[in-house]
Amino acid sequence: MSIIKINDIYIKECASVVGKNESEGPLGKYFDLCENDMRFGEDSWEMAESELTRRCIEMLLTKSGKKGKDVSLVTGGDLLNQCISSAFAVSENDIPYLGLYGACSTCAEGLVVGAIMAEKLQNDVISFASSHFCSAEKQFRFPLEYGGQRTPTSQSTVTGSGAFLLSKSGKIKVTEGLIGRVKDGNITDVNNMGAAMAPAAADTLMRYFVESGTKPSDFDVIATGDLGMEGHELTKQLMMTENVVMGDCFTDCGLMIYDMKKQDMHAGGSGCGCSAAVTAGHFCRLLEKGEIKNLLLVGTGALLSKTSANQGRTIPAVAHLVRLESVV
Repeated sequence: MSIIKINDIYIKECASVVGKNESEGPLGKYFDLCENDMRFGEDSWEMAESELTRRCIEMLLTKSGKKGKDVSLVTGGDLLNQCISSAFAVSENDIPYLGLYGACSTCAEGLVVGAIMAEKLQNDVISFASSHFCSAEKQFRFPLEYGGQRTPTSQSTVTGSGAFLLSKSGKIKVTEGLIGRVKDGNITDVNNMGAAMAPAAADTLMRYFVESGTKPSDFDVIATGDLGMEGHELTKQLMMTENVVMGDCFTDCGLMIYDMKKQDMHAGGSGCGCSAAVTAGHFCRLLEKGEIKNLLLVGTGALLSKTSANQGRTIPAVAHLVRLESVV
């Protein structure tokens, strides 16, 4: 069995911080903090992302009534080289830090790793993921000043962060995890990450359904993060080839965070902060109220870099799964 069983670990509290575009989307009212200043009071986009993350973690500690000394470990990551925004964000907390990189799959990866560590340590663990539109554009594409045109299949990196306090009590139980396998769909178009990630999403979903003996209709919500419009449709088609109909419960965080009709976000949202903010701000709220009982979060990450893209390499991808259940 590849499925990891998590015993008696819960999401006790969560926090979410987003930027202006995200606050104007359909989920805007559910986020804890919405900041109109894309620089978050800092001098660079990279430090703005660090401040975004720092605020999210501080918000989490405040909401839970905890201090840094009460937490045994913090796990998390971002999109930037060497996860620099995460490192700066946690540098003043004096908490042991385990940095993660899974691109857009980092939130799900962090919840699985964090839950395992919380179970082993028998103490609270923080898991987070963040991204920033401007820092991601600067690193992976072109600085904003370039004014480059975006293709219809391109996704918009979410300016946002989500953080979770994993503990021995709470209203949301982390029950299972499944670590993804790297899949390469031979996609080289850096403006179509959804197509690159779809094979990994389908592989993880099929492995989970086969090993667990479940089917899509057994879940209230199955959410990927973040395939966008292109990848979401491709994943449904790939699942159909295995005679699995995903149904109405199947959605994508990148399609939820923006108004796809009113906001010009092309194929939808992406970035580590997308599924993190949507899960912390929206899905956890529904689980805490018992409005949904079980959720499969499938974080999907395109594992490319400027180096590999400039060398004409294909875009490998991975998808990690975590199952969350309401105990209300």
